[in-house]
Amino acid sequence: MTPPLLEVRDLHVEIPMPYGRLHAVRGVSLTVDTAESVGLVGESGSGKSLTLRALLGLLPRPARIVSGAILIDGEDVTGMPPKRLKRRLTDTMSMVFQDSLTALNPVMRVGDQIAEAPLRRLGASRSEARAIAVDLMNEVGIADPERRYRLYPHELSGGMRQRICIAIALSTKPRLILADEPTTALDVTIQAQVLGVLDRLRQEENVGLLLVSHDLAVVGQTCSRLYVMYAGKVVETGDLVDLVTAPRHPYTFSLLRSVPDPDRRVARLLSIQGQPPDLAETITGCSFAPRCPFAEDACREWDAELLPAGPARQSACRRIDTAERWTAMVSQEATR
Repeated sequence: MTPPLLEVRDLHVEIPMPYGRLHAVRGVSLTVDTAESVGLVGESGSGKSLTLRALLGLLPRPARIVSGAILIDGEDVTGMPPKRLKRRLTDTMSMVFQDSLTALNPVMRVGDQIAEAPLRRLGASRSEARAIAVDLMNEVGIADPERRYRLYPHELSGGMRQRICIAIALSTKPRLILADEPTTALDVTIQAQVLGVLDRLRQEENVGLLLVSHDLAVVGQTCSRLYVMYAGKVVETGDLVDLVTAPRHPYTFSLLRSVPDPDRRVARLLSIQGQPPDLAETITGCSFAPRCPFAEDACREWDAELLPAGPARQSACRRIDTAERWTAMVSQEATR
């Protein structure tokens, strides 16, 4: 079998703190194939963005990878010398950051920022790099690219800036794009346009997409598979349709039931009670157990691990066999 474009095995990321070590990413494993769109979802602080940054070697100091493997086309690249590793990762992957205004250089014309990688890394001449930048601006849906090439970031709308960031990501000719909350702070119409650009490029250019979001509606528009993260770990994974229609972990249930449904009247919106665990402390048992409405005493002692939950499905819940009952229980709670 052909190995995945990207495979992450048991990735652990720690952040040294004055009061101890914060275990921000705890054993994450995932795969992305060529031209596949994969979503990584979870609430703020679950470790999604740090996972992406770890893949490109962009962890903020003093965060560091303490164990795990990153495989590209089946080759483990984590043992490579630092310079060669960085080159291998950046030749394969590019990143679209969350805040386009801070991701772009405010005193540099946007066209020149797109042309920088072709000029410095791909060996293009200045005229060739400019032509590449203009073509990329046109490819991501920016009208009149010749004129907008000369503009500065503050002269563009949020949606236009995010398209510039996508063009920059494409300028290195990556095989995989990592997108970290690329539609944050954009209105719904512009969100749909940005997601449409990413999905079109994925299909036309055979570029893989790993999309991080806390918004299930966003990943639902673009992704075919999902990984659900909680407290630094993947707690459920599966095909989008299966996971949304029949989740097999209470945290996934809770996320789905917290999303307003315009076709259904309820007395009140559901929320997830309590707070995520402190990742600087040792966590025993299931990390979601203190907030789970279906937890048993055994859950607080069981070392949660991903278990088979159906075809191409995994869940880190020991009560998978009772999952069908959860939907009815949650629905009753919502209508009270």
